[in-house]
Amino acid sequence: MILYFSGTGNNLAVARAIAEHTGESVQPLYNALNINLLQEKRIGFVYPCYNGDVPKVVPHWIEQLNLPQQAYYFIVIASGLQAGNAIWSVEQVLNKKGIQLNYCHKIRVPDNSALAFGRNPNDQQWKFQRFAARLEQIKKDIASEKNAHHYGWRDPLASLMKLFDKTVFNALQPAVNAQKCIGCGICAKVCAVQNIALVTDEAGNKIAQHGQQCEFCLACVHFCPQQAVELSHKPTQKDFQYHHPNVMLKDLIVTNDKMK
Repeated sequence: MILYFSGTGNNLAVARAIAEHTGESVQPLYNALNINLLQEKRIGFVYPCYNGDVPKVVPHWIEQLNLPQQAYYFIVIASGLQAGNAIWSVEQVLNKKGIQLNYCHKIRVPDNSALAFGRNPNDQQWKFQRFAARLEQIKKDIASEKNAHHYGWRDPLASLMKLFDKTVFNALQPAVNAQKCIGCGICAKVCAVQNIALVTDEAGNKIAQHGQQCEFCLACVHFCPQQAVELSHKPTQKDFQYHHPNVMLKDLIVTNDKMK
């Protein structure tokens, strides 16, 4: 079974590609909290790297899983640039559960956080072609249950990026522009950690509101049809909104609806 965390579909697409080659089923990681995994012979985790590390909720969910000791375990990171400590951090969680990580690797995909820094994620689709051969190798490696570690070491420089959590990245967390929001609820449905709710404003209109558990996946920013979710109060341009070309809005809404 392949368990994934995905904001705009990059990691879902990679999980699907591996599953098609290995015959595994694919599930959102949070769904696994209610799935019996003890009979699984092969378990993979596919998720991004945010700010030099794994999204905080991913190791939290993995800690809660009842996992078999003897399965083949792998991690694949799909990220815009570096793997940081994203593999290393989850491996520490697995080790504490008495589980050995057999395989890990990284593949580059369009950086959906580029929007926050003035770059267009849609201009990075060249990465699909450039890293197609690596993805094919990863699929073959996992199918043959190869033992190999790539990008799984601890990165001291990535650890330093944590210093930005309370400064730069907090300033860039998504916020709703009330004048643009129409209360459609799409942002709430694609939020992988249920951090967004629809509330009623003073005029009686429904409006989206973010909580305090944002993982910075930016799904809400990229999927809002009104460009009403903004970073640092800067207008979101429709042409800058991104999702993996093989993953549609309905794919992420369906998976996140299962949380409710």
